[in-house]
Amino acid sequence: MNVEQQKQEAAIHAAGLVEDGMAVGLGSGSTAHIVVVEIGRRVQSGLRIVGVPTSDETARLARSFNIPLATLEAQNRLDLVLDGADEVDPRLNLIKGRGGALLREKIVALAGDQFVVVVDASKRVEHLSAHAPLPVEVVPFGWVTTRRRLEHIGFRCDLRGGATPYLTDGGNFILDCRPSSTLNLADPSVAGELKAQTGVVEHGLFLHIATSVVVGTASGVEVLSRPGRGD
Repeated sequence: MNVEQQKQEAAIHAAGLVEDGMAVGLGSGSTAHIVVVEIGRRVQSGLRIVGVPTSDETARLARSFNIPLATLEAQNRLDLVLDGADEVDPRLNLIKGRGGALLREKIVALAGDQFVVVVDASKRVEHLSAHAPLPVEVVPFGWVTTRRRLEHIGFRCDLRGGATPYLTDGGNFILDCRPSSTLNLADPSVAGELKAQTGVVEHGLFLHIATSVVVGTASGVEVLSRPGRGD
């Protein structure tokens, strides 16, 4: 199977985890888009759920399939959250945020009893930031000084969109950051130091959050699981 077929098979498997009566977090990005479409088809066939979208784009897609939607204020406990990832390491730590919805994605992920990540095989890596930069969402005011502080702790950061900065649904900028060789992104202290920087809203490190990962491979679907979850 090619990459698109791997995504499709993984998405079908993940959508099959949704049961009648569930409250489901709906992720963002290309693979999550396929998952939402598959869930939408099941809703059209009679599945009854309520969805909490992680982005405006996902909300529009869900509405096109008549998936009932709620906010986290109204539905603050979720049975299941389904989302994609940019990278997955052997301990199921993730980098997310290429689609720009990392803040809402993390809030929704942490509200779920289960957080299931859906990827194709190319997203599996031995260490985080092997291929993908780490997205860091920052407030626009003084973003250059925020970038300088991130560079001081070992990151090389580029403003997404350059002269026409990309804006998140929350109206913030994203810095795509590459770590120096001395930084281990799976170390929670690195995540803590990032979050502590004034001007940083959120970062794309999802450490010890995923409960399982559904991987579409050339030979079929593989499910990677880990007991328990630390927030």
